[in-house]
Amino acid sequence: MPDKNKTVAVGMSGGVDSSLAAALLMEAGYRVIGLTMSVYGGEPIAGGSGGHACYGPGEEDDLKNTKSVADHLGIEHYIIDLKDEYKINVLDYFKNEYSCGRTPNPCTRCNPLLKFGKMLQKARSAGIHFDYFATGHYIRTEYDQRTKRVLLKKALFLPKDQSYFLYGLKADQLGDLIFPLGGFSKEEVRDRAKGFDLAVCSRPESQDFVEGGNYPGLFSEDSKQPGDIVDPSGNKLGVHKGIIHFTIGQRKGIGIAALEPLYVIDIDAETHMIVAGPKELLYADTLIARDLNYVSIDIPDQPITIQAKIRQNHTPQPADLIPLKEGSAKVVFKDPQMAITSGQSVVFYDDEIVLGGGVIDKVFKNG
Repeated sequence: MPDKNKTVAVGMSGGVDSSLAAALLMEAGYRVIGLTMSVYGGEPIAGGSGGHACYGPGEEDDLKNTKSVADHLGIEHYIIDLKDEYKINVLDYFKNEYSCGRTPNPCTRCNPLLKFGKMLQKARSAGIHFDYFATGHYIRTEYDQRTKRVLLKKALFLPKDQSYFLYGLKADQLGDLIFPLGGFSKEEVRDRAKGFDLAVCSRPESQDFVEGGNYPGLFSEDSKQPGDIVDPSGNKLGVHKGIIHFTIGQRKGIGIAALEPLYVIDIDAETHMIVAGPKELLYADTLIARDLNYVSIDIPDQPITIQAKIRQNHTPQPADLIPLKEGSAKVVFKDPQMAITSGQSVVFYDDEIVLGGGVIDKVFKNG
């Protein structure tokens, strides 16, 4: 158990979750300080407008809100400049993946590399002392007496569980992490925030990576190469303005009139071709995952039975995890899943325990 005579740094974003996390830790007797990443480089984002998001000009207001909460709580607050690190590790990666026809998840990359990685390293290098790090994520850790290791676990309130985004944490980090909201519902969080008189208690949640949800706004116009939209037989149905506007499983915005609903079932980055077809063609049962991280177990050397989650809003499904050479793995689902998408993350579970995960590299039908 963490020693309450020591200092906890809380990753604060200006929202109600991280603000309440700081307040709860103070109430529990810890010495608390706040750390906030500054990542927005100041460039205009085409089509982005308003709303709290991870990246965009609204960061200035977020920093003001965070400072206001820190002042209200009476804690020291530090802004950690990670603009260059964010550009290299998140933005450039995100744009490169989209340009290759894949759909990356920026949060599964930003959390382990920046929020739980470079931000803490940079803070300590600047002489900021803390013993533990906490965030407002809805997730839990628990020490397992049998295995003598700290496990990463789903939140108790499953509708808010954020374990999908944190599978990239390292096993040796978990003992120094605190997640005060792992047992709370969102309603309970807002009620507790009101009790601490936090001005952000009714602030809307951040849902977007980029302000306005406009990912294509990150790309220059000359990078949006048009191409053909074809059916599964190769017959031309129309044209599009760039593959960066599409992801596997997408239905809206294809721009093709048809008697039956059409979905994006394939993206060919080399030919800039979008394949649109019926929903039944979206189902597959096998994927190959790379860039694996095992957080609650050792690296398996033989197949194991798991539940696998292929996107944040996907219910984990029974599957076999089969280790492959060079650190990759095959995941074979018991039943076919809709719109398994390369570039997204697949996360492995044993009931409520987060075993680990990786990036979906390839997708197959019938293994």
